[in-house]
Amino acid sequence: MDDIDIVLNVDGQEIPMNDFVRKIISGTIAGAIGTLRDVGEDWKTIDISLRR
Repeated sequence: MDDIDIVLNVDGQEIPMNDFVRKIISGTIAGAIGTLRDVGEDWKTIDISLRR
């Protein structure tokens, strides 16, 4: 997997992440999304929004 750029914003504030955390989060999300039937391997952008 190529390097994936990931940005984490919580309540509008960007949260800094070190390389280890960035790789864990991006790899987990990309891996889970990649298993979905309607998602191609050549995806460019994934946007996820969580609210509570």
